[in-house]
Amino acid sequence: MSSAQQGEGFPYKLVATDLDGTLLRDDHTVSQRTRDALAAATEAGAAHIVVTGRAVPWTRHILDDLGYEGLAVCGQGAQVYHAGEHRLLTSVTLDRQLAGLALAKIEAEVGPLSLAASRDGVDGDVLIGPGYQAQEGPLPYVPIKDASELWSTPLNKVYVQHPRLTDDELWAVAHRVAGELVGVTMAGAGIVELLPLGLSKATGLAIAARRLGVKAADTIAFGDMPNDIPMFGWAAHGVAMANAHDELKAVADEVTLSNEEDGIAVVLERLLTA
Repeated sequence: MSSAQQGEGFPYKLVATDLDGTLLRDDHTVSQRTRDALAAATEAGAAHIVVTGRAVPWTRHILDDLGYEGLAVCGQGAQVYHAGEHRLLTSVTLDRQLAGLALAKIEAEVGPLSLAASRDGVDGDVLIGPGYQAQEGPLPYVPIKDASELWSTPLNKVYVQHPRLTDDELWAVAHRVAGELVGVTMAGAGIVELLPLGLSKATGLAIAARRLGVKAADTIAFGDMPNDIPMFGWAAHGVAMANAHDELKAVADEVTLSNEEDGIAVVLERLLTA
């Protein structure tokens, strides 16, 4: 990766931002300073695109609150969503047979897992199986008593938790024993996910950028977790938040302030006045 050359005006045509831990503060809101900085970048000719691990149903209300009418990449790249039209443009689902085989291989290594899953579609529910520790907050989910219900409809991804292993440990085991069957990523605290093989935020962002007529060389990306690594690899310039996972910081072009300290705005304001 290499930084774009600063010329007159804003040097990028696309600003790609993760949501949780990046664009959103810890109270799930976007600060006025960050809103203003993004609006100024847009006024300077750049498009802003949200690239999040959240599926559309968990993203839509945030985009509506921002008055966001462009494209968003959701579900770790599985979904390209048109916010202004409230419709999916593309959607990739997880092969449930491969996912089941992957889970069997992981459980053979570490013992029983607790599971959750994100159903496909603009209104797809997130199902929470027995023992899965859902995060407290405003995001809706549907608890189920029998984990077999997870497999009844098309899915974008499966969430896995282990009673003893840390997120990093579970990710490492899952990637080692099942990485040839499914994609494995870590999107936040307690969030290890199984995805369609080859899918990442980078693949979804590339599709959206192509629709916008923008290239990787014109893109600056902001993130905080290992699931943002592919996006940083695709974009010309990757900016990790101060609160980011060490693996992301290791591949970032720069580290800004935290999501609580308007880290996105700090960088955009600097670029807008350069």
